[in-house]
Amino acid sequence: MQPQDIAKETAKVVQNYLTFKAVQLVIAQLAETNPQESIWLRQYSSGGKLRDAEAYIQEIMSEPRGKELALRIMTVRADIAEQTLEFLPEMVMAGIMESNLAHRRHLLERLTQTSTEALNQNASETIEETEDSD
Repeated sequence: MQPQDIAKETAKVVQNYLTFKAVQLVIAQLAETNPQESIWLRQYSSGGKLRDAEAYIQEIMSEPRGKELALRIMTVRADIAEQTLEFLPEMVMAGIMESNLAHRRHLLERLTQTSTEALNQNASETIEETEDSD
C-alpha cells in the first residue's frame, strides 16, 4: 500500500470522526436550547449512520428538518477541524513513538525474564545432577 493511499484512508477516518464529534456537540447544544430537536437528532443519528460522514450529511439534508441541522453540523465540523488538525501530525507521531517504546520495553523485560528463568532452571538441573553423581 502506498503512503498516499494510507493518507487518503486516514483522512476519511478523521473526517468521519470529526463529523461524529460535531453531531455530538450539536446534540448537546440543542439539548439546552431546543430539547425536541436534540432528541430528534440523537434518534436520527443512532444505528451506525455516522460511519460514513458524507452519506450521513447527504441523507440528513433530505429530511424536512435536516437541512438546517446539516448546515450546523458542517459548520461545527469545520470549526473543530480548524482548531485541532494543526496539532494532529505531531501528536500522532509522539503517540506512536511512545507506544512503540513501551511495547519494546515490555518485550525486552519478558525476554530477559525468560532468559533468566531458563538460566536458573539450567543451573538448578546442573546442581541436581552434580549432587546425584556424588
